Amino acid sequence: MVDMKFSLKQTLLPLLVIAFSGCAEKESGKAFEVTGRIKNNTATTIYLDEITSTQSTVVDSARIAKDGSFRLGADAQESVIYNLRLNSHMYPVANVINDVARVNVDITLNKENSQVAENFEVSGSPASKAMKDFVYAFNQDLQQLFYRRQKLDTLMRNSYSDSVLQAHRAEVKSIAAKLKNFVLAANKSATDPALVIFQLGYYQAMANNPRFGLEPLSPEEEQVLVAEAAKKFPGHNGLSLISKSIDERMAARLVGKQAPEFSLPDVNGKMVSLSSFRGKYVLVDFWASWCQPCRVENPNVVAAFEKFRNRNFTILGVSLDRPGQKDKWLEAIRADNLTWQHVSDLKYWESIVVPLYRIQGIPYNVLIDPDGKIIAEGLHGAGLHEKLEEVVR
Repeated sequence: MVDMKFSLKQTLLPLLVIAFSGCAEKESGKAFEVTGRIKNNTATTIYLDEITSTQSTVVDSARIAKDGSFRLGADAQESVIYNLRLNSHMYPVANVINDVARVNVDITLNKENSQVAENFEVSGSPASKAMKDFVYAFNQDLQQLFYRRQKLDTLMRNSYSDSVLQAHRAEVKSIAAKLKNFVLAANKSATDPALVIFQLGYYQAMANNPRFGLEPLSPEEEQVLVAEAAKKFPGHNGLSLISKSIDERMAARLVGKQAPEFSLPDVNGKMVSLSSFRGKYVLVDFWASWCQPCRVENPNVVAAFEKFRNRNFTILGVSLDRPGQKDKWLEAIRADNLTWQHVSDLKYWESIVVPLYRIQGIPYNVLIDPDGKIIAEGLHGAGLHEKLEEVVR
């Protein structure tokens, strides 16, 4: 298990959807079987969850024998990812793919925390072993990126010179590029469609966490990669559903369109409209005081504001704070030194901006040009600075 200060499960599927449905009755003659043994175990039951692009379903369960052995099965229709989960725990202790009829998994649980796998060994399934190897290799460089990004944030908070910051940004960018290229190469060599889905999902989940500074795959890149995979593995329903979803998101993209107008009260209750910023480049930053990833990203946004504020650029902070929690919103603004304009209707996810900008999660932002057109979205880490250098004059 990689030693990190943040909560990163080596075996956690980023596309995991927890759905604790009723346990299936044990049946014989399953098309796919998982056998194995668990060391340092205190659990009584092991579950097999089938993961699709839309949900997680318990397809089998078994009592764990005194010697730690177990046997599970599923009626597999196509290549998919399965989680092995103990008792009612949320996180899996191992993941497998049904590229063969039978796979064996030997799991060693952490002695101090029996909910976490210290390690697991897979045999009999090339795709399952490739998935495990991918995660471990990826996380080694991700750990380095995390620590470099932490150091960069500290330097920015302490107002180090541009030359020092640029050197550290270059280091972060280099490791991030290495990880992205690793994923692209892994996808090209993948021999199983479920493995392709896992690798892309894993990368995007980590890239959408601003603590790492990874560059997410753009919708265009996703579209091309999934289309190539669908061509390589024709008839795979999971890939087809993901491809359809990407096409729908592409059609609904805001980039290249006029920014939807809105008016919200500022910290003093005065109404402020987005159109009042016309003539400037404006980063509309959707965040909240309760959003920890937002607070982690804030030093990077502050650094961008200080660097570009005199170059026809400003920021409009739009908070999704909860009703009745204006004091927490204002305190976060002060604590994080967010010295630009702020607005909020304090309606949490019921805010008028959520459907207008199709917000699925925060932190999220859009960059608007002086004519009111959206020219970029989801800018975080070094990517925010690079885009501003490109367009702000």
